[in-house]
Amino acid sequence: MDNIVFFWNGWEPLLRTIVVGTLTYFSIIFILRMSGKRTLASMNAFDFVITVALGSAYGRILTAKQVSVAEAVTTFLLLAVLQFIVSKLENKSRWFYQLVTSQPTLLYYRGQFIEKAMRKQRVREDSLLGAVRKKKFSSLNEVEAIVLETDGSISVIKKSSETNQSSYRSIIERQELQKK
Repeated sequence: MDNIVFFWNGWEPLLRTIVVGTLTYFSIIFILRMSGKRTLASMNAFDFVITVALGSAYGRILTAKQVSVAEAVTTFLLLAVLQFIVSKLENKSRWFYQLVTSQPTLLYYRGQFIEKAMRKQRVREDSLLGAVRKKKFSSLNEVEAIVLETDGSISVIKKSSETNQSSYRSIIERQELQKK
């Protein structure tokens, strides 16, 4: 059975933590820079998993004596390669994109909160009103639509005299299809 150490285990474990932590920290930065902006952009579910896995692996590497720097860097590379493969597949296959990425959801449109969508997405009216205030609108009368984006952010779309709502037309069409 391992000896349990509560307060001090000598300088060697501290030195190991400093050396391994520093080397793996810079390897994470290097790997993330090489893997592209997408890895650090607003996250979909897979990007979130990669981020959590990187943090978890880094924490384990710092505290586990049995994990070498080579194993740590291999772990980071594997996660970056998986993220790269998934992002490539997302771009090549609409089916795969829909599998790993949620779709934007219309929560408010032309004066009406869409209660069913708000319940499904677990968003309260207060949160939407807060998003409207953050965009410096003084009234919902100025707002055409509110959309919950794929990364979890809320977009507030200003009313326009133009009838072509190109930035959110597909969301409205998808919602209309779901009603039928």
